[in-house]
Amino acid sequence: MKSLFWALVLTLLVSVNPLAAKAEDKPDFEVILVGTGTPPPLMHRFGPATLVRVAGKTFLIDAGRGATQMMWRKKIPFGKLTSLILTHLHSDHVVGIPDLWLTGWLRGPYGRRDTPFPIMGPKGTADMMGFMQKAYAWDVNTRVEDQKMSREAAGVAVKEIAAGVIYDEDGVKITAFDTDHGELIKPTLGYRFDYDGRSVVISGDTKYSENLIAHAKDVDLLVHSIGAAKKELLEAAPIWKLILAHHIEPEDAGRVFAATKPRLAVYTHVVALTNGKIKPVSAKTILERTRTTYKGPLVMGQDLMSITITKATVKAEPFVAKKKK
Repeated sequence: MKSLFWALVLTLLVSVNPLAAKAEDKPDFEVILVGTGTPPPLMHRFGPATLVRVAGKTFLIDAGRGATQMMWRKKIPFGKLTSLILTHLHSDHVVGIPDLWLTGWLRGPYGRRDTPFPIMGPKGTADMMGFMQKAYAWDVNTRVEDQKMSREAAGVAVKEIAAGVIYDEDGVKITAFDTDHGELIKPTLGYRFDYDGRSVVISGDTKYSENLIAHAKDVDLLVHSIGAAKKELLEAAPIWKLILAHHIEPEDAGRVFAATKPRLAVYTHVVALTNGKIKPVSAKTILERTRTTYKGPLVMGQDLMSITITKATVKAEPFVAKKKK
């Protein structure tokens, strides 16, 4: 934990092209790393989820473990999402959906939803949400009868998507593109957000991908997943090599950043493998390995880190919890 903190401190307060802020520069494009973790239930890295707030709209990319709790720490009303958008259907990316869907329906300060839960995702999303509605039918039926809540608002508005433009309203355009998470793990998608001459790419889970590079050229912010493991772990059992082979390693991530030249690159979904005996690779080591192939602006992501994109700067700031009085 300490090594992560100090590695973050050394690389964090990045302000790319620190020009004097212009009057027209508004903080209307923000990315929040709601959770930067993976399947292990770590308290310092909650499940994968990335929030994009742009032009008054709020999109959540994936809903891993604890997404609702983490969003509420930032006082983000998760009942008011413009849409949840899924990169793929691995459990660690979707396990937080029931909480997000149903708690966002309840009465409370976190934003009671009065319309069906909006969700977009690759093929299979509709089936998943259909079964989820069946699994929670008792809860929905009981609350409708007992609390007179809206059955319509407990519904789900699901749209299955593929590569291409999936959203284009009020100047905000979202483009999905195919990524490479492994031969048997398809479909998997990354997303590019464009607004007012600014752009953000969220990789999702992927190995080195020429298609991602093509969609992320000269982007303002590239939020990329990362995987790493110690040599002795990879030699301990075949499963570790298999898992790591589904993810990009630091040297290749550096090559992606060097090819795309983002104003800022940020790591999330940190797959630092461990068997409990052999310790995971440290954040410091991941950054050092990346630096062998990339010298540009780079930050190791942290839960609830926020990145603001203006025309003058791209600035990453850590989350600092307010002390209780």
